[in-house]
Amino acid sequence: MFDCIIVGAGPAGGTAAYHLAKRGRKVLVLEKEALPRYKPCSGAVSPMIAQWFDFDFSPAISLKTNQIRCTWKMDDPVDVTLNISEPIWMVKRDVFDNFLIEQAKGQGAEVQDKTEVTGIEFKNGSWQVKTTTGTLEGRFLIAADGAKGTLSKLLGFKERKKRMGVSWEIPATVSPENAVINFEFGLSKNGFVWNFPKADGYSVGTATFVGGEPKDFNGPLSEYGEGLRLSGGTKYTHPLCLWDGNQKLHTQNAVLAGEAAAVVDPFTAEGIRPSMFSALKAADAVDAALGGDDKALEKYTQIMQDEWGSDMVWAQRLGGVFFKIPGIAYKVGVRRPAATQTLGKVLCGDLRYGDIADRAIKKLSKSLIPGMGG
Repeated sequence: MFDCIIVGAGPAGGTAAYHLAKRGRKVLVLEKEALPRYKPCSGAVSPMIAQWFDFDFSPAISLKTNQIRCTWKMDDPVDVTLNISEPIWMVKRDVFDNFLIEQAKGQGAEVQDKTEVTGIEFKNGSWQVKTTTGTLEGRFLIAADGAKGTLSKLLGFKERKKRMGVSWEIPATVSPENAVINFEFGLSKNGFVWNFPKADGYSVGTATFVGGEPKDFNGPLSEYGEGLRLSGGTKYTHPLCLWDGNQKLHTQNAVLAGEAAAVVDPFTAEGIRPSMFSALKAADAVDAALGGDDKALEKYTQIMQDEWGSDMVWAQRLGGVFFKIPGIAYKVGVRRPAATQTLGKVLCGDLRYGDIADRAIKKLSKSLIPGMGG
C-alpha cells in the first residue's frame, strides 16, 4: 500500500514525488515510457522554480540566456537583454525530467517505468491501479500524465480542450554567447514561432492560441527555417492543454497536476513552471489529506484558481487581443524594447500578467480606434 501513486514522470510527477517523499510519504511514480524518455518541448524553464527545491539544478541545464530577439516576418528585429536576476534556463526534457526523478528517488520515492495504467477502481478507501505489469494500491492518486494521458478521463474528469503544437529539433552546436531566444510573430496566424537554443541544437516550435487551427504547421516552420538557414532535424506534433478557465482539479482521493490539469499559459505556451507549481500544491494537498484534513483536496482546486487561474485570465485576455491584431500589436507593443523586457520578466515569473495586462490591453485596443493609437 502506497500513500500516493503518481502517474507520469514529467516535471509535475517528479516535483510531487520529491516533495511527498521528502516528507516521509511512501510514494510510487508510474511512467509508461522507458526512462529517460524524450518529450517534445521548447525546454525553457523559469529560474524561479529553484526556490521550491533544496538542490542545485545545474546538472540538468543545457545553457542559460538572458537574450531575446523578436521579429516580424523575419524582419524588424527587437533585441533585448533581460534585466533579470538569473538567466532563463534552457533544458532538454529527457535530461531535466530524469534528473528531477532521480532527486525524488534520493528521497525514497519508488519509480516504475515501462508501466502503463490500464484501469483504476476505488475500493475500501484506496485506489486499485491496474497496469500492464500488475495491480498496485495507493491511498491517493496524482494524475500527472500530461496532455496525452488517460488518467483524468478514468477519474471521471471532463475532456480537457487541446490545441496542437509542433516541435522541430535541429542539431547544432550553440555557444553560450550566441544563445538567443527568438520569438517570430508574423509567420504563424493566430500564434507565433519560437526558437529556444540548447548547447547541442535548437528547439523550434509553433502553435496557435485563438481561432481555428491550421491544417498544416509546416508552412511557417519551413519559412522560418529557410530564413535562418536551418535544416535537418526531426519534427514532432503534440497536443497542448492550455488554461481555458478554472476547472475542478480534485475528486475522491485524487488530484490532477501539470498538463493533465490544463495549466499551460494560454498566451506564451509556457508549461514547465506552471506544471511544477501545480505539483507543488498537489503534494501539499495530498500530504495534508494523509494527515487527516478532509478538505485538503478541495482546497487544492481553490488554491490553483486563486494563485494561477486568476493570472491566466489576464493571459487569455491579452492573447485574445494580441492575436486578433498581431501586426498592430507588434508595432505598438513588442516593437518597444520595454515591452519585450516585460514579457521576459513574465516568463521568468518576476512579474505576473495581472501587473501588466490591463494597461497592455488598453494600449492595444486604443490602436484599433482611429486617432487613438500611440
